Amino acid sequence: MHAKPRWTEFLLPLFAGVFQGTVTRGVQWWQVHDPGMLRVPLDPLGWALVLAGPLALIVRRRHPVACLAVAVGSTAIFIGLGHPYGPVFLSPIVALHTAVARGHRRAAWSMWGLAYVFLVVYTSWLAPVRPAGWFHDLTVGALMGLVLVVAEFSRARRERQAERERVEEEELRRRASEERLTMAQELHDVLAHNISLIHVQASTALHLIEEHPEQARTALTTIKQASKDVLTEMRSVLNVLRDGAPRSPTAGLDRLDELIERSGLPVTKKIVGVAGPLPPGVDRAGYRIVQEALTNVTRHAPGASVTVVLGYDPRALTVQVTDSGGGTPGESLGSGNGVPGMRERASALGGTLTATHHGRGFRVEARLPIPEEPR
Repeated sequence: MHAKPRWTEFLLPLFAGVFQGTVTRGVQWWQVHDPGMLRVPLDPLGWALVLAGPLALIVRRRHPVACLAVAVGSTAIFIGLGHPYGPVFLSPIVALHTAVARGHRRAAWSMWGLAYVFLVVYTSWLAPVRPAGWFHDLTVGALMGLVLVVAEFSRARRERQAERERVEEEELRRRASEERLTMAQELHDVLAHNISLIHVQASTALHLIEEHPEQARTALTTIKQASKDVLTEMRSVLNVLRDGAPRSPTAGLDRLDELIERSGLPVTKKIVGVAGPLPPGVDRAGYRIVQEALTNVTRHAPGASVTVVLGYDPRALTVQVTDSGGGTPGESLGSGNGVPGMRERASALGGTLTATHHGRGFRVEARLPIPEEPR
């Protein structure tokens, strides 16, 4: 069912009715008395035909073809009965524009062609004065063609605008989806790292609390800080999901020393090249890769020594995390989403990540390209 027309839809029909009636009455005097035209004055039928087109415009959005048929038909009858030329053509023009815009192009072109044929036949053989001639016919055809061209141009412009809006909406949805995936990945990394750290430190505290209470205190302090970090990260992401509020500063390599200190592992950090500012995506990915690698060591090779190497190059950041392992070779390999998640982070930036056994331990190495700055 169609919705009832809003009051604004009556403004154009009202204007067309007033304009056609007023101006037609104003121009009829000289057309009636002009020997070269010999039009007839308005009578009740003439007035009805003048107002039929504007009344049809009320339903132009719901029934564009019917509106165009009424507007063109009433105008043809009005002209055929000898009434004055003039603004009576306004309603068919508006109806044609609406029909084309609504996609009824074939019907619009057909009716417009029939209207042109009628005008040519009328002015050539049926008008009460001498035939208008070929120049008149060409002029009328050009004007009616111009109306069609304007209607088609308007339709094409609206379709392009609608397509642009559709593409922009899809792009916004794609970005929102990517952002949700990024937040899910970050939540996974944060939770996996800190909960693994809490588990290891809690086990250490339970083991040492009787004989070495001071060392147990250190472990409990680490647990407190790790739980605080988890809550902060989760609150930041949940605020985005709830309110669209800006996130707190995202963890980057500037917080790597803090991450190493909280890991509870003997970690050696090395810098190759000259450290400098990095694009946010590369900076965040480097931090998360080191975090996930340390989480894997904490889970699968607790107590193993770790070497973290950051290689700075104008074209790429290289991250290498190697652990000494424990027990049997490759014990720190582990399972789950850790390594795939790190590989996805690197791939999203156009980089690569390898995770392989290294002696009795495990090595994760990532290369994250740095986009060139536009010149």
